[in-house]
Amino acid sequence: MKKIFISSDHAGFKLKEDIKISLKKKKLKFEDLGPINDDRVDYPDYAHKLAKKVKINKNNVGILVCGSGTGMNIAANKHKNIRAAQCFNAKSTKLSRLHNDANIITLGSRLISKKNALKFVGIFLKTDFDGGRHLKRIKKI
Repeated sequence: MKKIFISSDHAGFKLKEDIKISLKKKKLKFEDLGPINDDRVDYPDYAHKLAKKVKINKNNVGILVCGSGTGMNIAANKHKNIRAAQCFNAKSTKLSRLHNDANIITLGSRLISKKNALKFVGIFLKTDFDGGRHLKRIKKI
């Protein structure tokens, strides 16, 4: 079973809380790594904290939310064996898992709706890596 970690910055806090409600409704276990409110914080601190947890076990996955999704994505991808994907639509989300074996999804709370964010998280969590020809490419990262 995948262990799910979730985190945000102040701009992504509300959407993070909405995602948590959705995960609870689906009876999925997760660990919230903060923040605990929408006070200003530095997104790299939370991206690094989550990336360290995700890379402990290859089955772990993460959800990061900031205003654009870009800052969290850049920070998380600084870690070895982390493949964070910034997702904007259903197709990019599905392909991030199928072809890139992404282990973290990053979302921009100012760029996508709550409805779409919840949809993308669902796709991300349900989609498995295809392996095959894609594994060779992942090993080159």
